[in-house]
Amino acid sequence: MRAIQITHTGGAEVLQLRELPTPTPGPGEALVQIEACGVNFIDIYLREGRYASPLPFIPGQEAAGVVLAVGPDAASVKVGDRVAWCGVPATYAQFAVAPVARLIAVPDGITTRQAAAAMLQGMTAHYLSHSTYAIQPNDAVLVHAGAGGVGLLLIQMAKRLGARVFATVSTDGKAALARAAGADETILYTREDFAAKVRELTDGAGIPVVYDSVGKTTFDGSLACLRPRGTLVLYGGSSGAVPPFDLIQLSTRGSLYITRPTLKDYTATREELVQRAGDVLGWVADGSLKLRIEHSYALADAAQAHRDLESRKTTGKLLLIP
Repeated sequence: MRAIQITHTGGAEVLQLRELPTPTPGPGEALVQIEACGVNFIDIYLREGRYASPLPFIPGQEAAGVVLAVGPDAASVKVGDRVAWCGVPATYAQFAVAPVARLIAVPDGITTRQAAAAMLQGMTAHYLSHSTYAIQPNDAVLVHAGAGGVGLLLIQMAKRLGARVFATVSTDGKAALARAAGADETILYTREDFAAKVRELTDGAGIPVVYDSVGKTTFDGSLACLRPRGTLVLYGGSSGAVPPFDLIQLSTRGSLYITRPTLKDYTATREELVQRAGDVLGWVADGSLKLRIEHSYALADAAQAHRDLESRKTTGKLLLIP
């Protein structure tokens, strides 16, 4: 099979197209022909070596396709089923094996490309807004990278929960996308201090939560947006890792909270995975959650997909098509 393999960590150039053996499903696993796989920042962190992974490895953790074969003790799926999953490695390939306990049936009315685009980012937006900080009606919330893949979905879910949504973006075009997703206020961080703007918009009170996927360059400003006992949800680091931080600042700034969540801990059980994925895919199916698939790349162009995502000039979702 054709697959992208990483033999050493580094820049996008380490993503190399190879011919590798097609995997065989073991007990409790299914072999899936991948029709689309998602490109996500966690793939970049693994490629860089920021997150450790044994070498060599096939990157990618999100995909959708059709079941070709099942191993022993995998009766919950059958050949021909359309399935999607995330959080299981080695999806930058034509074929992959995945535990059937992590597979989600793709509902009628959704394409496999839509399913691949929705799983990781959709469930991330879901756990952020429903669990990490459960948004309440009339909460004012700040979403950084509001025109990004998670950002656009998180805005929609926050509005669904009755929030007043502020979104940071870098360009007028991205501001238009964030507003179309439901953002009440868009803040161009390239032109103004977003923390000062949030304080202005809230008459100095601050807000209960900031959802921050940017990290290094937004961290201090995100804390400055919060009201006493507010929560900074730091779920990514597209601008780099946050430097060491003196926790006494949480006290002096108003008994603040910081959390660094990850999706696997919010889909740890089959029941929670099915519930979150069911909500997300159900909303996509009924049209109430809008996906933006900005670009689809051939598998051989995985390096360009990474460069485009790293540039932070993209919006919505990027897919690889094996």
